[in-house]
Amino acid sequence: MKSSVQADRSGLAHTWGTTADERSLVFACDRHLPGAEDAYFRGVDVAAPAEIVFRWLCQLRVAPYSYDWIDNFGRRSPRWLTPGLERLEVGQRVMTIFRLVEFERDCHLTVAMSRAGWLFGEVAVTYLVVPGGPGACRLLAKVLVRYPRHVFLQHRLSSGLLPWGDVLMMRRQLLTLRGLSERDAAAGSRAAEPLGA
Repeated sequence: MKSSVQADRSGLAHTWGTTADERSLVFACDRHLPGAEDAYFRGVDVAAPAEIVFRWLCQLRVAPYSYDWIDNFGRRSPRWLTPGLERLEVGQRVMTIFRLVEFERDCHLTVAMSRAGWLFGEVAVTYLVVPGGPGACRLLAKVLVRYPRHVFLQHRLSSGLLPWGDVLMMRRQLLTLRGLSERDAAAGSRAAEPLGA
């Protein structure tokens, strides 16, 4: 099934790490920002099971996992899972400026901007975990945007700059979550090995 919103640009800022087939999927965020003007897609391979990756996505409730000196007031995003964050409820705050609008355990987490809309416009994001082979998956993200319209010049600047700013920050975020997921998956595998293996 095709997405209702298609990015009309094929450059790195709009499609980093994703395939055309992945970009044609329907993401939950499509339901939460109808009439979006733009869509950005990001994706990484993760050598960890979907349930571990999804559990790390739950950590976005307390930190952005990107460049902490930019978007986390210099505080380091936690490197170990915080108990209780996996108990999701619609309406919970995520990364300070988003709220959780929809989720499916071990599958997707979808958020919409609740703050800073005056700066970024309206934004909805789905993080989608797609199982792959044994112990592996794809972590995809789709960002839908309706740009701010205070003045024409600001709209032009936002639509030109926001995709590049987003790919810079979200690339770091997805790579960080991948690294933490793979670390935990590897630790779990070692713990499951018989003694003397």
